[in-house]
Amino acid sequence: MVSNDAVLQHLITTATESEVSLRDKIFVDCSTVHPSTVGRTVAQLQAKEASFLAAPVFGGNPIAVDGKLVFALGGPRPAAQQVKPLIQDVMGRKVIDCGEDATRASLLKIAGNIVTVNMMEAVGEAQVFAERTGLGTGPMEELIGEAFGPVAGGYSKRLTTGAYAPPLGSRPGFGVSLAIKDAKHAFAMAEESKVELPGLQVALDNMEAARDYAGECLDSSSMYGVLRQKAGLPFWNEKSRQGNSS
Repeated sequence: MVSNDAVLQHLITTATESEVSLRDKIFVDCSTVHPSTVGRTVAQLQAKEASFLAAPVFGGNPIAVDGKLVFALGGPRPAAQQVKPLIQDVMGRKVIDCGEDATRASLLKIAGNIVTVNMMEAVGEAQVFAERTGLGTGPMEELIGEAFGPVAGGYSKRLTTGAYAPPLGSRPGFGVSLAIKDAKHAFAMAEESKVELPGLQVALDNMEAARDYAGECLDSSSMYGVLRQKAGLPFWNEKSRQGNSS
């Protein structure tokens, strides 16, 4: 897994320009990259008689530790058949077959991220509402986990534990800049297909505002800090870091 499209392109170009034979090799990437990047990567490797599988994942670090990720797998059938046993019930609980066109796996991941980011925004809004009305974040978190499942419950815990703004120098669960990059991929695809994404736009604006205010050391759920500010609360809660000074 790599951080962005440019890194993937650099790695593949380095491999294809090397003196090492890539014939019959299988390259698997679990990153979120634009389908056009996947298409270029497929072409580069096909020219070297190698295969490329797009295998982006759904699920955060705790789910990964338990081997419960969901994978979207796309690419040549023979390569996919070799790789799937290394994923199913090892790294992931489910492999969604996206067919032989690797770009479809990338497209599914981008579509899934629309749901993910909107859910984080909704959970953040609900938790700020609960705090400001006096309901309290505890009952709200219990409801979210019980009624809307462990994924939504996990997003709530990122907020109430302060993980949305971890200590400076630490590694966020999923960095806000990566989430912004993924959201912008969705907007690029949506524009091509004449689709509006108003909910995602709200979340993207809040993530960018969070990064402008508090820097790079933020989780993707850090739109919560901006929602707090809009409600007259500090960006930081009692469990998060308390500023941008070490």
